[in-house]
Amino acid sequence: MELPDRALELHSQAVVVDAHCDTIHLLIDSHGRYNFKQRNCIGHLDLPRLRQGGVDVQLFALCVAGHKTGCGALKHALVLLEAFHRMAEDNREDLTLIADGAGLTDSVANGKIAALLTIEGGEPLEGRVELLHIMHRLGVRGFSLTWNDRNLLADGVGVGEKAGGLTEFGRQVLRDVNRLGMIVDAAHLSRRAFFELLDASISPVIVSHANAAAVSNHRRNLDDAQIKALRDQGGVVGLTFYPPFVTGRNEACLEDLMEHFCYIAQCFGVEVLGLGSDYDGIPGTVTGLEDVSSLPLLTASLLERGFSEKEIKMILGGNFLRVFSRSLG
Repeated sequence: MELPDRALELHSQAVVVDAHCDTIHLLIDSHGRYNFKQRNCIGHLDLPRLRQGGVDVQLFALCVAGHKTGCGALKHALVLLEAFHRMAEDNREDLTLIADGAGLTDSVANGKIAALLTIEGGEPLEGRVELLHIMHRLGVRGFSLTWNDRNLLADGVGVGEKAGGLTEFGRQVLRDVNRLGMIVDAAHLSRRAFFELLDASISPVIVSHANAAAVSNHRRNLDDAQIKALRDQGGVVGLTFYPPFVTGRNEACLEDLMEHFCYIAQCFGVEVLGLGSDYDGIPGTVTGLEDVSSLPLLTASLLERGFSEKEIKMILGGNFLRVFSRSLG
């Protein structure tokens, strides 16, 4: 599809932030078929496609789903962490691992891709808050408490209607996440845990990848009360490109995704909106956004829907940058 010059220019001017991808697992699970430095025929994201998509800031998740028993979660997280550090070192001319707000600003100003490491689910802590501090020393700057299930920190959305909230250990970890200057991510939390997290966090909270439940009533999407509370707390939700979150079906197009952007903008304001693709963590994507190189198409669609250039720049990355500057210090 040929894009209008206005959309291409606007996309190149914006600071583009994607709040969630699961690409790190490809570094260890692809049996040598994936190379981050090159354009790949597998996966949704690599360095050439990040450049083509105009991404300036990418959050990379250490996801341990499926490795939660015994010492499996910690071991798997450390293996993923080492794989990421090796990849970052091999691509240091193009990519910078971000430790603080100043580093984020410098990376964007110098034309490098700013990489932020996050933990998706608190299982690697294995009940010890000291392990959070070790992960922080190793470069992790974002933290979500759960991945759908119940763990030692909180209940996730998969627990069901009787799900509880944060545990005392979860509150202790949250205090240290705030104290260390890490990004707080409420994705995957049960509804009760979500509100308890927003009440307890001293820094703005993000939901790295979810959509609007009023448009598509998936358990992982946010209802109106949650989106309003997130906005009032100064947070941002990254809208995701996974069809079941967009339409409730296994198929969705870019126009379907626009319904989520428009609904949230009209009801709660543009300041709560961002991008959270979930690339390389989903089996299928919205048609038109098949991989990260397609992101300029999203900018063109936002223009067609009547969003102003200022609003689009906020959605593409400005809102997340506001939160990161407060969280990272």
